[in-house]
Amino acid sequence: MVNAEKSGGQKQYGVTKPISAAGPTDADIQRSFELEKFLVDYALYESREETIKREEVLAELDQIVKRWVKQLTRQRGYTDQMVDDANAVIFTFGSYRLGVHGPGSDIDTLCVGPSYVNREEDFFIILHDILDEMDEVTELQPVPDAHVPVMKFKFRGISIDLLYASISVLVVPEDLDISHSSVLYNVDEPTVRSLNGCRVADQILRLVPNVEHFRTALRCLKFWARRRGVYSNVTGFLGGVNWALLVARVCQLYPNANPSMLVSRFFRVYTQWRWPNPVMLCSIEEDELGFPVWDPRKNPRDRTHHMPIITPAYPCMNSSYNVSTSTLRVMMEQFQTGNKICEEIELNKANWAALFEQYLFFETYKNYLQVDIVAADADDLRSWKGWVESRLRQLTLKIERDTYGMLQCHPYPNEYVDKSKQCSHCAFFMGLQRTQGVQVQEGQQFDIRGTVDEFRHSVNMYMFWKPGMEIYVSHVRRKQIPSYVFPEGYRRLRSSRITNQHDKHLGDDASEECSDGSPEGRVKRKKHPSTPTRMGKRSSLSPERLNGYSTPDGGNISGPSDRGSSGEESRSDSGGHTEENAQSGVTQGVPSGTLMEDPQLLGNASFQDGLVEELEARGGVSNESVQKPVELNDDGLVMAAEDQHA
Repeated sequence: MVNAEKSGGQKQYGVTKPISAAGPTDADIQRSFELEKFLVDYALYESREETIKREEVLAELDQIVKRWVKQLTRQRGYTDQMVDDANAVIFTFGSYRLGVHGPGSDIDTLCVGPSYVNREEDFFIILHDILDEMDEVTELQPVPDAHVPVMKFKFRGISIDLLYASISVLVVPEDLDISHSSVLYNVDEPTVRSLNGCRVADQILRLVPNVEHFRTALRCLKFWARRRGVYSNVTGFLGGVNWALLVARVCQLYPNANPSMLVSRFFRVYTQWRWPNPVMLCSIEEDELGFPVWDPRKNPRDRTHHMPIITPAYPCMNSSYNVSTSTLRVMMEQFQTGNKICEEIELNKANWAALFEQYLFFETYKNYLQVDIVAADADDLRSWKGWVESRLRQLTLKIERDTYGMLQCHPYPNEYVDKSKQCSHCAFFMGLQRTQGVQVQEGQQFDIRGTVDEFRHSVNMYMFWKPGMEIYVSHVRRKQIPSYVFPEGYRRLRSSRITNQHDKHLGDDASEECSDGSPEGRVKRKKHPSTPTRMGKRSSLSPERLNGYSTPDGGNISGPSDRGSSGEESRSDSGGHTEENAQSGVTQGVPSGTLMEDPQLLGNASFQDGLVEELEARGGVSNESVQKPVELNDDGLVMAAEDQHA
């Protein structure tokens, strides 16, 4: 599968000829030296002691799974010789296998076992119980219903993601070649997905011209992606394997480039890439095994992918199917910013630190959605948060759908915790803005309350839901962002550069006016009678016991009684993924600056007011956090969005 041909003495990597075979100049060598020094100074390389500890942990894990398989072999009545020969092998993949892991990184591992040891009972029950009894193992969390079933835990403090694959052999050889397609015979698709993590990592290392240069460039660009808020497969951006494939393709296009050149060329290539043309390291091959491969000519679903990045191991699949139009837009903007900075670095007008500046997400948008996640304890929060985070991408897609692409949603992958609160909780945020270049009628409103309600309904179908697991979605303006999201614990004064860039159409925020984009469109915001003239800072939406509050008429405002009987039935379903239809869309014809007062949409007004009073009395949230529909102050954009809870 390696596309490597001799062309004029130069080995060709990939599906096309290289863009340039030029090597580094003295200036490029100096820039690479400075780049690697920057990565070392930022402590992106682990210490020798941590390296040794990881190797010891992997060796211990290997012995554990070997004893586990021998125990099962003996219990099932196999001969003594079979018990002696019984074996399981641990493979690594992801950043550890690629050699780009850093301090505190997890280790992606795969256990390959014989055909008579299954995933459902033997792995997720028997091995789970063995690990659960070990003092070295903490935070054990099985996720059997994931797209790739996984067991997550910490072993002597090191995070492990453990997959399992049962292959069609009675004895697993210690020197098993996992890259050979024979390991895929007579296995199901979850097993194929489990095996392919290792197979893809091995193929990537075979398909790049210089592994060390690839590793340095990838380590750099993964750090850049985290700093710029675009490192997260689950929220619709790109994860580790996606970034590895993008960097590997640039290595193929510039086979003699050093790390500083590869970083610069990375941004140059992908600012000009014509998506949805796919990024591929090798040609896509079919096989007699018959597993589906990525092919938009045959598969209609593949035609809907926005940013195809194809895995190089059979069966070749799109590793970035989570990307949406909104997240692609955000990434393209970041690529363009990175490209401009790299051009300045090559002209000696900037240094590497400029490339890795933290993205100022909370200074970029005027309006945000805040998603608060609450659970009874830390263990429940870990599983509940994982489920909710996996559904946040659906909220982005639903907002795009229900506003016909006129409202863009930017999910931010970082989670935030208010350390002053005693309850187990965390919060995620999404930036909202009108799509650039889209013509919007004067006075047009985007009512996404139905969209949020549909999202909550889908989240509540979590099959492992427990009392205390709650989710709250609310609209906050930029100046109301809670202080705990900022590194220093308080809001910084906004720089003139940010202010000029993002506030040039806003008008006077202090006067609480909003503009519809036309000179005559400035109108005073209409306030609810109970709203104070000057809002105080918005407190956290995670009070110590949100699920314990009652309504004025004695009903509970959250928790199981608020979920409805249909929600309870949905959780008992096998998959729990059915979603109700949203009754939402674009509402037009309401004067700009006017709050919608439809009783059917608002619900009982006394209920809302009583809820606000009770939460404030308990020190939970400010008056603004649970209000009637509010508007977005964004150049004429008005969104009716009611705070909602599950």
